[in-house]
Amino acid sequence: MKVEILGCYGGESPDCRMTCLLLDDVLALDAGSLSQALPIERQRQVQSIVLSHSHMDHTNSLPFFIENVFGKLRDAVDIYASAPTIYAIRKNLFNNDVWPDFTRLPNHLLPVMRFHELAAEVPIEIEGLRLTPIPVDHPVPTFGFLIEDGRSALVWSSDTGPTKRLWEVANAAAELRGVWVDVSFENALQPIADVSGHLTPQTLAVQLKQLEADVPVALHHLKPPSIARIRDEVAALGQSRLGFLEQGGIHTF
Repeated sequence: MKVEILGCYGGESPDCRMTCLLLDDVLALDAGSLSQALPIERQRQVQSIVLSHSHMDHTNSLPFFIENVFGKLRDAVDIYASAPTIYAIRKNLFNNDVWPDFTRLPNHLLPVMRFHELAAEVPIEIEGLRLTPIPVDHPVPTFGFLIEDGRSALVWSSDTGPTKRLWEVANAAAELRGVWVDVSFENALQPIADVSGHLTPQTLAVQLKQLEADVPVALHHLKPPSIARIRDEVAALGQSRLGFLEQGGIHTF
């Protein structure tokens, strides 16, 4: 399994791209920066997109990606998400007001994109990988994922505040190679983290007590104004297994 970090931030600046992972060159996990991070030729290799939830920092580039591959693929782009996420995207994004409804272009029989509904904890095989959606705690319905290729497993939290089931799944996963978890705000912004469903370094430290597996833990979704403080506060935790996802990095399991 190869995972390329196209974007790993919870906001945007000239140096920070929003959340998007590329698995084995053909499957995108979220679409915060899919069209910004990849040249057009590589965008056309992406056959499927899995969305964790409907927030803009996870879906922002989806309209531009679809426009870039329009007419260049032999088949529609498959987009996998929960029923509430699909509803939100169809209603608020691909609604012919904000952006064209590409599920009906060039026509409803030959669309550019098509949606597939994900159900909690029901595994699905996509592009040679097995993904299991895990409900996490965020203001809108949101999935983290257990990602498996038959030889290794990775747990990715998406956006979450304090949660439980994610850690239970991680502890039970065979061949677990790592856990990638949201830490969005510095400790001083704990009230904002709580109301918006995110972690800070101090709540992360409590959450990690649930993780029994001795695996690396990589942090992502840092808000650009909080990056420096988060890094300092994570270092102060003194846990050697903690690190950060880095934009442009490639991880092979």
